[in-house]
Amino acid sequence: MFPAQEIKNEEIILLNVIKWLFLSVIAGALTGGLIVGFLFLLNVSIEFISDLPDWRYVLIPIGLLGSIYSIKWVAPAAEGHGTDKVISAIHYRAARIPFSVVPGKILSTIFTLAPGGVVGTEGPSVQIGAGFTSALAIWLKFSEKERKKLVICGVSAALSAVLGAPIGGAIFGVEVLFVGDFFYPVLLPAVISSISSYFVCVALGVSYSMPAIAVPTLSLTVFFWCVLAAVFFSFVCIYHVETVHFICRFFQKIKIPLPVKSFISSAFLLCTVVLWGDRFLGMGENGLKLVLAGQEQPWFSFLLKSVLLAVTLSGGGSGGVLTPTFYIGATAGGLFASIFGLDIGFFAALGFVACVAGAVNTPLAATFMAVEMFGHAIAPYAGAVCIICYMLTGLRSLYPTQILVQPKSDAFVLADPKNRHSWKVRPRVISHKQFPSRRRKRSNQSDQI
Repeated sequence: MFPAQEIKNEEIILLNVIKWLFLSVIAGALTGGLIVGFLFLLNVSIEFISDLPDWRYVLIPIGLLGSIYSIKWVAPAAEGHGTDKVISAIHYRAARIPFSVVPGKILSTIFTLAPGGVVGTEGPSVQIGAGFTSALAIWLKFSEKERKKLVICGVSAALSAVLGAPIGGAIFGVEVLFVGDFFYPVLLPAVISSISSYFVCVALGVSYSMPAIAVPTLSLTVFFWCVLAAVFFSFVCIYHVETVHFICRFFQKIKIPLPVKSFISSAFLLCTVVLWGDRFLGMGENGLKLVLAGQEQPWFSFLLKSVLLAVTLSGGGSGGVLTPTFYIGATAGGLFASIFGLDIGFFAALGFVACVAGAVNTPLAATFMAVEMFGHAIAPYAGAVCIICYMLTGLRSLYPTQILVQPKSDAFVLADPKNRHSWKVRPRVISHKQFPSRRRKRSNQSDQI
């Protein structure tokens, strides 16, 4: 006979699982449908402008102005690239996101991307999904803990809808919140929401396709090249993160109105069109597919894309940073392969996921994305490359509001030891003999986490 208390505990767990299975399916399905509508409007807008004559490029400054004022008048909280705002809301505002973010983000992203601004769709989708599920949780009068859980379900569902990688999207939605820790209680709802969203998107006609990648048989030789590539990708991530932050800070220091800054950004984008055409504008989907198919891209592609992304955001553009990061990683991988005479498509695929692992500190999600997008054979290579890139990139992130729970190395300590939620750290090598008490204190703090 089982003790009565144990039976009661099992009943509570079962009822909670059933409740969240139902909520996850509903949240995932509704979020998936909402994202499909957003992507449909965006694609129609992009196709319409693409069919216009060459004078269409003058719409870039008009688009950035449209993004600025749609955010100002509809939803000021929709400013920026989306995912970082959601992370901040979950950590510091009890996952309360105004519903006005949904229409505001849709409008601002269309204004930015359709004319050729360099941003991605995943950030707006995450903010749209989070805004919708936050409003749903408030309407259902959920507690703060339940509201956070439902918002994370919305984040995972939105990523699944955009990427077509339900497990990777779910893990990303959980892993991106904390550096060095994983929020396991929300994993099941996130996975169910993500899968539900994926099926809804497929049913509504969304197709997800990637060029077939020829993955070599696991061998020490190939693994050696992968390790070298991972080191190279870590430098690419460092450049990417630091460039985006530097340019954004530089624009913030310029004491001129944001509409004027938008014209400066537009001028930079137009100069790029004059020099290289429109190949570097937008999300870079065409170039991404070409390099994954084994075609070389200009060697400076990943360097320029980081600059264009930062310039677009600094000029009032609205959109995500993850999709351009896919392009940056893939073209960097193609460059590495072309230099050493290796398979361009294979190393582009590794760079595709490795730079996500390094730039936003999500090695597990990036590995699952690799498996879902390129097949299970890439798993050992992708896992190793993502983890190495994650470690070597250090304590940087495109999402500054990520919370550092545990440093990536014992050589680092929290910048403010009294605040476990501060992600900023300072390097300091601590000698066991010189500072035994301080080391014990830090270990105790880690155990409490």
